[in-house]
Amino acid sequence: MVLLECVAGAIGRAVTGFLLAEASRGLSAKSLRGRVAELRSLLRFLYLQEMIASPLGEGVPPVPGWKDTGVPRRLAAGDVQALLDSCDRATVSGKRDLAVLPLLARMGLRAAEVAGLELDDFDWRAGELVVHGKAGRCDRMPLSAEVGEAVAAYLLQARPGAGSRVVFLTLRPPWRPIGHAAVGPMVWRQCRIAGVEPVRAHRLRHALATELLSRGVRLPEIAQVLRQRDLGTTAVYANSRELHQPGEKPQVTRSQRCRNALPGLRVTTV
Repeated sequence: MVLLECVAGAIGRAVTGFLLAEASRGLSAKSLRGRVAELRSLLRFLYLQEMIASPLGEGVPPVPGWKDTGVPRRLAAGDVQALLDSCDRATVSGKRDLAVLPLLARMGLRAAEVAGLELDDFDWRAGELVVHGKAGRCDRMPLSAEVGEAVAAYLLQARPGAGSRVVFLTLRPPWRPIGHAAVGPMVWRQCRIAGVEPVRAHRLRHALATELLSRGVRLPEIAQVLRQRDLGTTAVYANSRELHQPGEKPQVTRSQRCRNALPGLRVTTV
């Protein structure tokens, strides 16, 4: 029994250390809740098998994940530029990262949308990109010179000649799509290289929205850039005064344009 109690104590310390380490990696609250659920299942199994003396699973702390409790702290435009500038253009990984980051920071794509891009989604002649978003929604967006050049450099100089039609592949064989879960750690790692506050991929989307807001772009136009149909979601980046501007409609329609948001931007639903 004493031995079991010692083992339980060691496991408890290991669990705490593991959760703290996972949190320091910048994982989202959803991912951390998944880790907690896995740990609780494991510890419950160990207790039922009498391999530990106490039901340690009940002591694993929950992960708070309240939605829209405040405006995300702004990532300065200078920090975003430093992040892009820190990519090593002489390496395969640097070219890939430099292609991924502008899609997040300049076009506001989500991590899953970037990871899911395929070669046929790029219309190079028209200078457009088809983005496959939530709920099966497809939007055609203009491809800026900055983003297009970064993606083209990766495709021509760094992407392995694999049979997959997915744009972004792993750095080592067997070549396979990176998956959306790899995008966040990629951003986190590059932030450390750039010497800026480590953030997750979604914070670059926040940074784009708050930068547009600071330039006087109205909420419907920002919602069009981010492909958000509900202004309430976009209003996370603004205060209540900006949300209830006179004459604004509570819904974003396809007829609304973002000419003031990004030069020449026209988002259409495919």
